[in-house]
Amino acid sequence: MGTLFVGGALSLTLAALAYPSMLGVNTVSSSGTNVIAQTQWGPLTEQDRDFVVKVRAAGLWEYPVGQLGLQKGQSAAVKTASKHLIDGHAALDASCRKISTMLNITIPNVASPQQVGFVNTLKADSGKQFDVDFANILRVTHGSIFNTIAKIRSTTENSVVRTLADQANATVLDHITVMENTGLVNFDQVLFQQTTPPKLPAKDVTPPPPAPGQPQIVLTPPVDSTTQPPVLPGEQSPNASPTPTVG
Repeated sequence: MGTLFVGGALSLTLAALAYPSMLGVNTVSSSGTNVIAQTQWGPLTEQDRDFVVKVRAAGLWEYPVGQLGLQKGQSAAVKTASKHLIDGHAALDASCRKISTMLNITIPNVASPQQVGFVNTLKADSGKQFDVDFANILRVTHGSIFNTIAKIRSTTENSVVRTLADQANATVLDHITVMENTGLVNFDQVLFQQTTPPKLPAKDVTPPPPAPGQPQIVLTPPVDSTTQPPVLPGEQSPNASPTPTVG
């Protein structure tokens, strides 16, 4: 029963990451390469925008799953992986919130219906099964989004999106590694799920837009955070000396 449950949960979560989010868009090209805005950081395409939304949505379910792992994880390795989820997604979320303002992108406050349902399912999990499901599901989702990050990084002409892709690449690789370090990853199952994603309706895998006037959800970094968001193009490093004034 545990194996059947994991397979179903993996399928739903993988689909949520595999399909583009279409917030505020009525017509979308199949390639996603249509330029939707010209910005001072370079052209912004549909797939660039969808990538920012995906990164934000990923944090909205993986951050609380990290909190669950700290509470319910049975092994030290799962608790360590949980800390990495919280730390990494807090930093990614800070970047997404800045970038959404810079590029005028609407970002969600709630993950997709499948992702929300997945968090609720893990809440009901317990004991060793929690650790097994936690490690395998998160290994599939991070392994799947890895290819998307590479595509964005290699094709985008927008320097802000490139910076986010660099950050996401480092974060996802770290999360893949800590999931594997649990010793619980079933690689045969993980690779099968990554190479045979299911097809689900867009409404089930698209995070809803925020309600008008709703405060933006902030994923708070832990007090012992070791991950800082990168300096975005045009920003001054917090450690940089102030520019002297003349006259």
